[in-house]
Amino acid sequence: QVHLVESGGGLVQAGGSLRLSCAVSGGTFSTYAMGWFRQAPGKGREFLASIGRSGGGTYYASFLEGRFTISRDNAKNTLYLQMNRLKHEDTAVYYCAAEKGGDMSGIDSMYDYWGQGTQVTVSS
Repeated sequence: QVHLVESGGGLVQAGGSLRLSCAVSGGTFSTYAMGWFRQAPGKGREFLASIGRSGGGTYYASFLEGRFTISRDNAKNTLYLQMNRLKHEDTAVYYCAAEKGGDMSGIDSMYDYWGQGTQVTVSS
């Protein structure tokens, strides 16, 4: 069974940075496309970024305006999300997800495995 565990969330001031990690176990990490999503209170789940199996391809939601960077380390079975210039509206629970077919989709229903989420709170 594939397990995804996010870490690195917390409280940060507006303008600050955080790096989220997602450790994957129980599967073959290097064969999955990976994605990051978030869900703010009272809102639906929102796509942020995805990355291909080797890390050579990435795809971002346009509203991020270059503030977030997705990366992966296949040797460590770990996915990352570097978040810079954080805003109050970035406050949400952040989730990582794995897609078995290698498709860097922006659609949450395409993903097969999900983590439990990590809370990010940005104070204004």
